[in-house]
Amino acid sequence: MAPSTKETLRDDLTTAMRARNELRTATLRMLLTAVKSAEVAGTSARELADDEVLAVLRTEAKKRRESAEAFDGAGRADSADRERAEEAVIAGYLPAQLSDDDLRALVSEEVAAASAGGHTGMAAMGAVMGRVKPRVGQLAEGGRVAAEVRRQLTA
Repeated sequence: MAPSTKETLRDDLTTAMRARNELRTATLRMLLTAVKSAEVAGTSARELADDEVLAVLRTEAKKRRESAEAFDGAGRADSADRERAEEAVIAGYLPAQLSDDDLRALVSEEVAAASAGGHTGMAAMGAVMGRVKPRVGQLAEGGRVAAEVRRQLTA
């Protein structure tokens, strides 16, 4: 049986510490802390399932991406570069995302289906998103999906 994502993170942390890779070590420690925080959140502590651990990693990657944009806007390129480097480490543990072409094709199918059902224009946004999200699952971020749906509905 393949090791869980959490076990992989722990093993990779040990390897990064031995290799004295400061960026990777700090990022993996931060990820394991975020996972532990999620495990003890709520009314009782519990072990997270692998898909829940991946959800925590996606959230952390999104935080890094947003922080990098904020640092860029504030003219702090060094901090933005650090955030992007951390995001790259996190991305190594996440499943591959849908390509733009695949996402475009999938959204196009659902927009056509919604149009056939009488939903057109931006009024169809909710109907299309409701159909696309289950098909996409965790293979594309919600913001990316919404942007593509919006683009196709207004085109």
